[in-house]
Amino acid sequence: MSAAPNSTTNPSIGELISAFSAQTSRLVRDEMRLAQKELQQSAKHAGIGVGLLSVAGLLAVLGLATLIAAAVAALALVLPVWAAAVIVALVLFVAAGIAAMVSKKQAEQVAPPAAESVDSVKLDIAQIKEARHDRN
Repeated sequence: MSAAPNSTTNPSIGELISAFSAQTSRLVRDEMRLAQKELQQSAKHAGIGVGLLSVAGLLAVLGLATLIAAAVAALALVLPVWAAAVIVALVLFVAAGIAAMVSKKQAEQVAPPAAESVDSVKLDIAQIKEARHDRN
């Protein structure tokens, strides 16, 4: 009896490695295609969502304009139309001013985000210089 392996039933190590490499490459390519399709579907749904949110915002602004017109019309029942419009406009300007002041206070409390990044980059540069000098 001979102890030599039969090449038709047992592939060689080179053939196994070649097959493993080909299968791994195909698996990675297939996974990449799947991830790309999933990302495309997610982007499509996100785009539709953003578009519908824009429509909702526009409709809300139109509804607000209608309420403002209704307020002018209601005041016009007891005042001249021009006076009703001026009163409603003044109320809107006061509300806008309050919103602007609140937003300004909020904006002043925001620290510049670049400060942390600059410090981190400076530290990285210092460590690289130190490592380079230690190597020499």
